[in-house]
Amino acid sequence: MPEPMQDEPAVVILRLGHRPGRDERMTTHVGLTARALGADRIILESAAEGRRETIEDITDRFGGPFDVEVTDSPLGRLRSWEGSIVHLTMYGQPVQRVEDEIRASHRKEPLLVVVGAEKVSFEVYDRADWNVGVTNQPHSEIAALSVFLDRLFDGRELDREWEDADKRVVPKETGKRVEEAE
Repeated sequence: MPEPMQDEPAVVILRLGHRPGRDERMTTHVGLTARALGADRIILESAAEGRRETIEDITDRFGGPFDVEVTDSPLGRLRSWEGSIVHLTMYGQPVQRVEDEIRASHRKEPLLVVVGAEKVSFEVYDRADWNVGVTNQPHSEIAALSVFLDRLFDGRELDREWEDADKRVVPKETGKRVEEAE
């Protein structure tokens, strides 16, 4: 069984872009996926401020830690980041070719993972240490984030222990069961 994640530098997701009315569910799901699969925090653009409440509600009910920040300057956050930067894009290097290098870097310093909602500026490609594609075919940013985080954590995120949960899902072969956490 993989060892639990602990004492590793932070993994922060920067959701770059948010088209109100169009990206509500997508941005929410980027946040929920980031939380569920091992990231420590998500930074949302101010246009996505309404998604914060949903992500924080899930964290409160099902456990954390996971933080949500909102910024008026997402590119400013990218420019001032101290650590490595991965930009998820279908135009990037195949994840299987660069995952070991990214994992080794992440052991030493925090990692910012940029997940775009719309066409991103060339500056993002230029500032990224790695432009990474989980496939070079059109696909969802949620799928890209899921595959990337699983590769980064080598499956350890699937055994993560959750703190301060009010509820927990009980795995079942069929049916659904959610109970109060002890």
